[in-house]
Amino acid sequence: MPDAGRPPTPRPSALGGYEDWPSWVDGRVPRSGPRAAAPRNLHGAGDGAGDDVGQDVGALLAELIGLPSPDTSVPPAGPGLRTLGRWERDGVSTEAVEWWVGFGPPTRGWLLRPSAPAGEPLPGVLALHCHGGVKSVGAERLLRTPHPTDVAQRLRAELYEGRALAEDLARSGHVVLAHDTFAWGSRRFALDPLPDSLREPMRWAEAAWSADGTSPDDHARYDAAAALHEHVVAKAAGLLGTSFAGMVAHDDLVALQVLRATADVDPARVAVAGFSGGGGRAAVLASLVPDLRAAAVVAMMTTTTALLPRWADAHSWLLTTPGLLGRLGLPRIAAGRRTHDLLAVSFADDRLFPPAGVRAAHAELTDLYAAPAATGTFHGEILPGDHVVTAAAADLVTDFLHGALAAR
Repeated sequence: MPDAGRPPTPRPSALGGYEDWPSWVDGRVPRSGPRAAAPRNLHGAGDGAGDDVGQDVGALLAELIGLPSPDTSVPPAGPGLRTLGRWERDGVSTEAVEWWVGFGPPTRGWLLRPSAPAGEPLPGVLALHCHGGVKSVGAERLLRTPHPTDVAQRLRAELYEGRALAEDLARSGHVVLAHDTFAWGSRRFALDPLPDSLREPMRWAEAAWSADGTSPDDHARYDAAAALHEHVVAKAAGLLGTSFAGMVAHDDLVALQVLRATADVDPARVAVAGFSGGGGRAAVLASLVPDLRAAAVVAMMTTTTALLPRWADAHSWLLTTPGLLGRLGLPRIAAGRRTHDLLAVSFADDRLFPPAGVRAAHAELTDLYAAPAATGTFHGEILPGDHVVTAAAADLVTDFLHGALAAR
């Protein structure tokens, strides 16, 4: 029996570091009425996709993911943006910055630009880090910092063939912002103490590590717990009327504000680019931001029907918002209004996507951009390889953005 003279032990927070999230989100998610009123034929090939020229895909997407309205009082530049450090390496000048979106911990980001002064505003690229099953770090995997973490270096080696993609894009003549998004890196949830629901699974994880003779570091322990915790965050987001993807999109929209407000960026020439989960984030922004010039989606393209029944478990809550892909497939989300230039790069042997679904999605994008209403362009490539940003894919992205963001 419990000790009657001892007060009960408080249940640990399931939203460590984000206890202010529920009060912040209250009133920021529009309640716009029954979703059934929207057209139902906007999802992937083989599911009755139509052209739907008059449909505002961005508005429907915002509703489906429960996108909170970004806080316009968050200063995108000036006193609200803190500089934490600067360094130069191999023709790239990097500035570590920080801002606060209004809830949870502050956001860490890195602004990268060519070392030589341009003398005129440069195009801007928002570089979106992947999911990777690693939340202990975020955008650090896209660049080299003066004191890099082992996990960021490992991710670059395993997923990016050792290349620092944000630096490559800056070196080619862009101002690049790479930031930690909701639940990653500086924006991660505090999991010490562990929420009650994670204690038993983490005991089993510790037992498995011990049986294997491995000794995980703090990053590995955190990432194992964070993988389990993503379900908790998705539940909380659903209770609040938003979604995991909606919260990530909110953080990404604030970061885009920061990039556009940067003094040497031409706000009319801005693009987004990402790999895997970052590619999905790029596709979402392509629909949500009407005046985006270009988007590069790498290793995140398939039709909806091809994901079931064998492939849905390969993906996180970034992709699996309830009801989303039943209404808007990935091709339709990435195409958006078709006023932006779009690059989709996929891999023939990608272990996370069914090959037939990848090919059908690329064909659907070709058809969408062939419609008279499309003013942007589409370029798609299915390259050899698995779920890794190869040198060929990285070069395709750099060349595509250089052309799409050229002065007109």
